[in-house]
Amino acid sequence: MSGIGDDMLVDGADETMRVRFVVNGRKVACEVAPRETLVDCLRNALELTGTHAGCEMGACGACLVQIDGRAVHSCLMFAVQADGARIDTIEGLSESGVIADLQAEFHRRNALQCGFCTPGMLVNAHELLSQVTRPSREAIRDALSGNYCRCTGYEAIVDAIDAVAKARVEARVEVRSEGGGAT
Repeated sequence: MSGIGDDMLVDGADETMRVRFVVNGRKVACEVAPRETLVDCLRNALELTGTHAGCEMGACGACLVQIDGRAVHSCLMFAVQADGARIDTIEGLSESGVIADLQAEFHRRNALQCGFCTPGMLVNAHELLSQVTRPSREAIRDALSGNYCRCTGYEAIVDAIDAVAKARVEARVEVRSEGGGAT
């Protein structure tokens, strides 16, 4: 034996670390095991269940959240790796209203059925439209290539994102033509 008494051994499952985030605009702190994933921390400790644990391999997109403005697979990240980060979940994006038009268009076009993939689709669509004002349908499909939907197929989802991109561009043009935009 190594000379270490049983009373000196520490059960790794009992070890926790304190992490701090700004989640959906609110400062929070959690005690997490070093190997606890961010998706588990969000769902279990913070009760933000809109972020789903799907494949747990980063392939399905159900776990997408925004970390410091970028879409990230929260199933592939340990909570301790996000310490100090700004995290926006589907709940925060929804509450802030920044994806209201996407949500409405998904509903209008029946681009969701069971809803399991929808939060990740919306997070990805939001990131795409914040980077590219008017993406092509091919670019939309490419952006969604890491999101799996087993219910709807993708055409209605692509249609919804395309319609929102077009409407946002038209709204900007209308504001400018009314004299409200920058010259």
